[in-house]
Amino acid sequence: MTVASINGRSTQMLQSLVSLRAQLDDLTQQISTGKKSDTFAGLGVQRGVSITLRSQLSAIESYDATGQTATTRINLAQTALSSMAKVVSNTKSAMFQATNVAGVGGASQVQTTAKYSLDELSGLLNTQVGGRYVFGGRQTDSAPVESADHILNGDGTRAGLVQIISERRQADLGSDGLGRLDITNPTLSSLNVAEDAVSPFGFKLASVSSNLTNAVVNGPTGSPASLDINLGSGNPNEGESLTVRFTMPDGTTGSVTLTATTDSPAGPNQFTIGTLPSDTTANLTTALTSAIETLGSTALTAASAVQASNEFFDADASNPPVRVDGPPFDTATATRTGSSADTVIWYTGDAGSDPARQTATALVDPSLSVGYGVRANEQGLRAVMQNVATLAAVTISSTTPNGVDLSQELNARLTEGLNGRPGEQTLSDVTTDLATAQVSINAAKSRHTQQNTTLQEFLTQIEGVNDTEVGAEILALQTRLQASMQVTSMVYQMSLVNYLN
Repeated sequence: MTVASINGRSTQMLQSLVSLRAQLDDLTQQISTGKKSDTFAGLGVQRGVSITLRSQLSAIESYDATGQTATTRINLAQTALSSMAKVVSNTKSAMFQATNVAGVGGASQVQTTAKYSLDELSGLLNTQVGGRYVFGGRQTDSAPVESADHILNGDGTRAGLVQIISERRQADLGSDGLGRLDITNPTLSSLNVAEDAVSPFGFKLASVSSNLTNAVVNGPTGSPASLDINLGSGNPNEGESLTVRFTMPDGTTGSVTLTATTDSPAGPNQFTIGTLPSDTTANLTTALTSAIETLGSTALTAASAVQASNEFFDADASNPPVRVDGPPFDTATATRTGSSADTVIWYTGDAGSDPARQTATALVDPSLSVGYGVRANEQGLRAVMQNVATLAAVTISSTTPNGVDLSQELNARLTEGLNGRPGEQTLSDVTTDLATAQVSINAAKSRHTQQNTTLQEFLTQIEGVNDTEVGAEILALQTRLQASMQVTSMVYQMSLVNYLN
């Protein structure tokens, strides 16, 4: 019979003790960390699933971080847009409460309000977050909008809006204030009204209508356009009228209506019927000249200022502004292209042709990219800057002819511009676009929260441990380990003497 060595058996028992001790240490670590293993290898066949789940959780975290960054920028943009809306409201309120006619030696309260408003608007459009300018499209490292002072007054070498409006007003009104029209009497009983040149300036003859008895009216025809009124057949009757309609530089229209009367002197917008047709023609010529001059100092001057600001603000680094080709300006017949060397470019940010929202995008979900970029020269934002700047640039002094009427004509045009014309983007449209982007980001974040919870639960099932089960295993293992240690101790204490005893 073969007798096994005690030393061999003790060695096996020691190895068993080491193994049990290792298992106990592993279970103790599991219950203290809540994890099955501190390495993927320890997860066995589930390690691939664990790696995939962690990758998905990491991607969700990255998407949410991107969304949070975009949300911060959107919030700042929304705050700036909200402040711009208040500026618009305050400016319109100022125009409603008073005219833009200044007292002696100073600007009007309305103009002063507009200047402060323009300064605030310029600051808002130069909002930045984390070193990035929000309203410059893709160009985020420099301010996209010039200062209010430079926009209005230039910087010494470059012309600002005030100078551009002045040059355009001279070109539109002409030297005599008649809007570049020549009014002559070819014969004693005939009257001719003609544009002085083919140019973009001044009044443009649109149409004429008349119910004057014995009058022959022709035109407007030709280039430059002209119209003829002939009273050679006899005098008109009292109450009959003549209306001449014009197109203004900004695309609006105006008209002059003169009514025949026997009163002498005639009242406003009337002409006196004379003894002879030649006398009536002379009176009609005087009345028409006066009416056109008045229309020139009011509606035409306002339209000229608006058109000048249209050409000044419809510009960027890639599209220089349009200016009157002068001096002299009062006889100019063409425009020229300004440059960054002689004209202030109010917007210097990104001026690409792609949609502004796409100049800044955030991938907030595997299949959802949200656009939240903004350019200060978008129609809705530019209109606010342009109309407030025009109000600040036009000074109407107490000595300006027909100053109150000019103020009303200008304010009517600027109010329409601030309200937004049909079919054009408005400030609220930009706000709505950004709000929509924010809703999309929040919706993606909500989905991620639900996905994150599900994935974390699945990951916990793979990597985590059940404290109760592990506790029971530890207790069982401790019992086995204690018993093994006792047996091992007895084996090591055994000798031939003890055995014989």
